[in-house]
Amino acid sequence: MKRHWFIALFSMAIMVANAQNTLTLGEVTENTFRAEQVHGVNPLNDGLHYAQISADGKQIVKYSFKTGEEVGVLFDVTTARNHKLKRIDGYIMSPKETHILIQTDTKPIYRRSFTANYYIYTVKNNTLAPLSEDGPQQVPLFSPDGNQIAFVRENNLYLVKMLFENSESQVTTDGKFNEIINGIPDWVNEEEFGYNRAFDFSADSKMLAYIRFDESKVPHFSFPLYKGLVPEQHEYADYPGAYSYKYPLAGVDNSTVSVHTFDIKSRVTRKMDLPLDADGYIPRIKFTDNPDALAIMTLNRHQSKFDVYMANPRSTVCKLVIREEAPQYVKEAAYAQIKFYPQHIALLSERDGYNHLYWYTINGNLIKQVTSGEYEVTNFIGWDNKTNSFYLESNEASPLERNVYRIDAKGNKVCLTPQKGTNHAIFSKNMSYFINTYSDLNTPPVVSLHSGNGKMIKTLVDNEALKDKLAKKALGKRELFSFLTPDGTSLNGWMVKPADFDEQRKYPVIMYQYSGPGSQEVFNGWGAGFYDGTLFEHYLAGQGFIVACVDGRGTGGRGAAFEKTTYLNLGVKEAKDQVEAAIYLGSLPYVDKANIGIWGWSYGGFNTLMAMSEGRPVFKAGVAVAAPTTWRYYDTVYTERFMRTPKENADGYERGSAIGCVDKLSGALLLIHGTADDNVHFRNMMEYSEALVQAGKQFDMQVYANRNHGIFGGNTRHHLLTRLCNHFKEHLGVASAR
Repeated sequence: MKRHWFIALFSMAIMVANAQNTLTLGEVTENTFRAEQVHGVNPLNDGLHYAQISADGKQIVKYSFKTGEEVGVLFDVTTARNHKLKRIDGYIMSPKETHILIQTDTKPIYRRSFTANYYIYTVKNNTLAPLSEDGPQQVPLFSPDGNQIAFVRENNLYLVKMLFENSESQVTTDGKFNEIINGIPDWVNEEEFGYNRAFDFSADSKMLAYIRFDESKVPHFSFPLYKGLVPEQHEYADYPGAYSYKYPLAGVDNSTVSVHTFDIKSRVTRKMDLPLDADGYIPRIKFTDNPDALAIMTLNRHQSKFDVYMANPRSTVCKLVIREEAPQYVKEAAYAQIKFYPQHIALLSERDGYNHLYWYTINGNLIKQVTSGEYEVTNFIGWDNKTNSFYLESNEASPLERNVYRIDAKGNKVCLTPQKGTNHAIFSKNMSYFINTYSDLNTPPVVSLHSGNGKMIKTLVDNEALKDKLAKKALGKRELFSFLTPDGTSLNGWMVKPADFDEQRKYPVIMYQYSGPGSQEVFNGWGAGFYDGTLFEHYLAGQGFIVACVDGRGTGGRGAAFEKTTYLNLGVKEAKDQVEAAIYLGSLPYVDKANIGIWGWSYGGFNTLMAMSEGRPVFKAGVAVAAPTTWRYYDTVYTERFMRTPKENADGYERGSAIGCVDKLSGALLLIHGTADDNVHFRNMMEYSEALVQAGKQFDMQVYANRNHGIFGGNTRHHLLTRLCNHFKEHLGVASAR
């Protein structure tokens, strides 16, 4: 009897210890194991120092590039005079670093836009002064001489002259919500072209140039707002409200765009004589070092032709200097990463099938192709004019890796970060030093300081404390894999197995994916997974699942042919590849092929629905979060980039409609959406659910009031993932979560 009691107590002790070592969902959603990073790094003019916001958000600290040591404090909320601030949300250095714009009271609008209260900090006398006292501001910018600051408020452009006691004047007057926007992009341009400021100063600080968006003909879209909780909106306690904004669906009118200049001294406004199609786009403008040359970047509506014009801000004449064309579409890197130098232009292009760096004169004459080969330049860092050297990041070693390279004047290439994994560098302004962030699938970020030739000076962040914390948890094994589909396509994936993995057992599998054009979920870096470090996947593995992710055709990192193979047919090949991945996983001896599930968010939610409706019933369960269900309900810029308009490609829109193939849906489905999603509208879920009802398909649904595309706030994210986990546990043969 005593022996039996001892065995029972010993077994209970092991169970308690294992329970304590198992990762909990709360630890995941509360970011208990968040990696330490270096945020807000701003290289300073001297090339020897950089600035960074302190961890408590109360200081801007100055560090040495040579040693990595703190050498001073540039700003401190506790000692700054005239105004008392609680903390810093962000900062902008003036060109000569004599002033700093301090950002506070930040309130988000859309993905990249926000309002804030800014204060002008004068370094010399340690004083703060409000940028404006007439309301919050957007996207302030110092003039090159540091004596003026332009900003946007309520769709109009304003100018503050610091030499005249911060006197404020209004540059434009026609700005109006849902009609005219000056100096900032409308919703769709912000969302899909990835920027939030649409104005710039000339090099001599005498002119302002800005893009004007006339969205008056763009149809309205509205969604309801409720009182809700966290935050609680008391104005809707009795009756719900609504938010209405301009959202152009595929095929409808966009904003009409034009470029204007404002002569600060004469206050004369001119419209540039730009040869732009009536339905064309202007994704960027940028003054060059020549005050008489404003670079205006344009796209046709199909986004297959990218032009760079040099405009004279006074004569309004525009001269074409570079034209980039592609049979399908021009990749966003062309305008997002273009850089202008006094006599040169650096451009990323896929014209030879892979994203590479091209070097032009400022007048648009091609000097040379700097990089070439079957790999992609993923980030152009900059050019050192003293040595005529280029610095960039690429996946030359492997589509799953990222390294930093220097290419000298003779074309000799040196890898500055030889370790296998993911590397990202921030260089000093003279390219003499850089801060590198390295990680791999099993190593949290290591931030280190290096000289310009790659030699390590100091480790700034090692995340050893995080590794020690994670070592106490029963985490499974992470590994990369690849396989061939029946048509001979090689696909890459990663897998997380349970900590007590037993090859003799059969495990249910949950597949996570995103699958959108140009995206990449499979890479050798800590950022892999739904949460960094595949921690959510580790939680699922702790519940008895194997979790896998496979990047199918259409995803990035493998050249234009692989990425653009889904052109005009979104959702077809991507769905097929997820089915093939499930079949491959089901062939492994330790996988229960009868219990495979799939899930994804946004495009991943769309592809979940398409994969479950592909025709081969390999998925027993699936969860689609914030999913587009037909591309007819999504915006112009993104949808038409890959599909053209519904009128031009009706068959493609039909093939790529989850609503159109509900009759083929197989597996237990859970739909999740937020009612205030400004990106993928709640309408997608409602119309899809109605189609399921009429097709006689049973399903589950989870709705979150007032939540946008990210579906977070308060307990929301924890609730969502608990719901998701329980769905898979119920349908893939594992007990429900607690």
